[in-house]
Amino acid sequence: MEQYIKPFIDVCVNVFKSLINENVTVKTPYFLEKDAIVGNDISAVIGLTGEARGAVIVSMQQKLAIRLTDLLTGSPHTKIDDDVADAIGEIVNIIAGNAKQGLEESMKIIISLPTIIRGNGHVIMWPGTHTRILCIPFKVFDDDIFTLLVAIEGA
Repeated sequence: MEQYIKPFIDVCVNVFKSLINENVTVKTPYFLEKDAIVGNDISAVIGLTGEARGAVIVSMQQKLAIRLTDLLTGSPHTKIDDDVADAIGEIVNIIAGNAKQGLEESMKIIISLPTIIRGNGHVIMWPGTHTRILCIPFKVFDDDIFTLLVAIEGA
């Protein structure tokens, strides 16, 4: 499983460094229950199909989503609006797209367009009955945490 997850971690670290010139720190990964409440305000989802299927999700609190969007767009935001949704969707798109390249030596994967889920305490319905969901928390800035959730079935 590690060979499938490591590209996502490496890409996530590199994306934040290149997009906003910030280092992120990987916290201790853990497996998430399929029906767990995410507990964040916004999640961006990319579906995976092909020789493996599943999803890649970036999830965070509103405060962090707004701060990232402000840095990316150069204009201030006060709530989760279309700009914030687009920015978080683009972040997950870059992460999934670059991780896909790292995985293509072992399997062919097709990624979907990002879907945005908003609302505190949202639940994500995961594909498959035996999908294991790896939750990888990252620390950015002083104390903001976002999570990268990766579930790959068939890998």
